[in-house]
Amino acid sequence: MSMSETLELVSANRSFGGWHKRYRHYSRALDCDMVFAVYLPPQAENERVPLLWWLSGLTCNDENFMQKAGAHRIAAELGVAIVCPDTSPRGTELSGEHESYDLGSGAGFYVNATQAPWKSNYRMYDYVIEELPSVVRQHFPVNGRESISGHSMGGHGALILALRHPGRFRSVSAFAPIVNPMNCPWGQKAFTSYLGDDQSRWRQYDACELVANGASRQRLFIDQGEADQFLDEQLMPERLEAVCEEHDHPLTLRRQPGYDHSYFFIASFIEEHLRYHAEHLMKR
Repeated sequence: MSMSETLELVSANRSFGGWHKRYRHYSRALDCDMVFAVYLPPQAENERVPLLWWLSGLTCNDENFMQKAGAHRIAAELGVAIVCPDTSPRGTELSGEHESYDLGSGAGFYVNATQAPWKSNYRMYDYVIEELPSVVRQHFPVNGRESISGHSMGGHGALILALRHPGRFRSVSAFAPIVNPMNCPWGQKAFTSYLGDDQSRWRQYDACELVANGASRQRLFIDQGEADQFLDEQLMPERLEAVCEEHDHPLTLRRQPGYDHSYFFIASFIEEHLRYHAEHLMKR
């Protein structure tokens, strides 16, 4: 076995009849050790099961969703596995990696960096779309049917991965996603650092741009809290709504009164998202 194929079990917890496990492995794409989490429902002991990818937001790692979202109970009922990657490389000790919450560690933005010092490690796009799926298929009883979801920066990741790979994911959803990173402070800071000043390189990582360019016709399902503290400056779902309407792209955007950006919001609606994905994942 090569290093990239070797998994080290970090922890294992019984949960709703299934197993929540964390593994460490060496990532060639990121050139560092990475930890990811997998929830295997009870059905996985006897058969191959469909898979939901969950991409988390700024400052998060694999633990936030698995511990806070309350997803295991429904995933166990539905027979759906969940894989949650980390949100950036770890331990690379690059200059500027730990200076702010929205760049570097915990803030990989699911792009392939092209600028120094980030380009040798910050290749989260390749890690999430190619390397980690290969590891998961090799080691776990999954059946090849996949969907994807995420929150905030991870919602951005889920949208761009689904739009850029038509047919790869049966369904895509997001909670409070960054839909137009080219035109918000979070995205502009990250893209300038990771991708440089040439904004033509940014467009491939922007959901609004991808919809406008007809990258895919896949329906987008989004929940957005109306009391989200980042709504007006960073998230701006109305921009995606407008471009989807202009290009007749299927979109379900639900605005949820009173909900903020936290995991209380995610936990309140995760069951509906899981059932939405299961409906698509169970189709032959």
